[in-house]
Amino acid sequence: MRGSVVVGMSGGVDSSVAAYLLKEAGYEVIGVTMQIWQERDVFEDEREGGCCGLRAVEDARRVCMELGIPHYVMNFRREFKQNVIDYFVQEYAAGRTPNPCIACNRHVKWEALLHRAIGIGADYIATGHYARLERLGNGRYTLRASVTADKDQTYALYNLTQEQLARTLMPVGEYTKQAVRELAHQAGLPVANKPDSQEICFVEDNDYAGFIEGYMGKEFLPGNFVDRQGNVMGRHKGIIHYTVGQRKGLGLSLKEPAFVLEIRPQENEVVLGYGREIFAKGALAKQLNFMSQEGIQDGILVTAKIRYNHKGAPARLYMRGEDAVYCEFLQEQRAVTPGQAIVFYEGEYVLGGGTIVQGVPAGNEGDKKMCMGDGKTDDVKGGLG
Repeated sequence: MRGSVVVGMSGGVDSSVAAYLLKEAGYEVIGVTMQIWQERDVFEDEREGGCCGLRAVEDARRVCMELGIPHYVMNFRREFKQNVIDYFVQEYAAGRTPNPCIACNRHVKWEALLHRAIGIGADYIATGHYARLERLGNGRYTLRASVTADKDQTYALYNLTQEQLARTLMPVGEYTKQAVRELAHQAGLPVANKPDSQEICFVEDNDYAGFIEGYMGKEFLPGNFVDRQGNVMGRHKGIIHYTVGQRKGLGLSLKEPAFVLEIRPQENEVVLGYGREIFAKGALAKQLNFMSQEGIQDGILVTAKIRYNHKGAPARLYMRGEDAVYCEFLQEQRAVTPGQAIVFYEGEYVLGGGTIVQGVPAGNEGDKKMCMGDGKTDDVKGGLG
């Protein structure tokens, strides 16, 4: 026996195949489904393919029975509420666009699950994420892109710690999605054809604004759309309805398509602009986590991803104090969005990443100098967020 591993099982095909592969490799496998949402009726009304409901529990249980491994349901509602839902609504209320899945991975699917796994004597935890885990010659653990680029999930896992990675197994990262489904069929798993979950699991019908107002018990009032010079361009529905880069759904009749450049919660304003105004030459990021190295040397060349489906762009990094980095893109990038993750790669390997504080507008040399100058990053003004 190669050790014991707790597999986080969502009832989907990826985590089910992860459990199958680990059992075939000689591990003692324990299936755990994480109960994370707050109200029972949410489970009962779960959408097709969701990961948070009663169907997920039942599908995971059926898979475990087929594999002949134990299955448990563990309550992680408190951890999920504190680290994912509260964070999600607070970020939107502050005019930023959060990454709830990244927060869930870091604080719930790894930190909380690993704590429980160690508590029952397990050696490792595992999930069905499409990523490869490697230990480098310098002794540090890092993630390597999945063999299938269209399913690679390393972006959403950039902030896992060295301690977490040392106790993690990721067997699915060596396979394409098609190969995973074929393995599920071969193993006789009942979820082989189950569709993937697409939307945020705790927001019904993708209605972020409705969820936030209901959860906070607060109405976000209409305010002004303005341009960079402060000229009023119209009225918005409330800041939580918008994100940087958004073009559709503004409800305005303008001479040319406009984009959201900035959200100002203090003034209850949404700043709009045209054309090249949406592009940025750099980004300031904080809340850093490094994987393949403990830190960076100024000027290091990387590939930077500014959102999950971003292909990545060549950039150079410059540390600004102990917990901030300025990322200078070699080519301007569209819609650098405060609150989103920015992840840095060296080839296929994750160097690290952080949370975007603001973008530096194209042609704005003053902001770039402030971001790169004396490290007083709290004083940076005038970016995209």
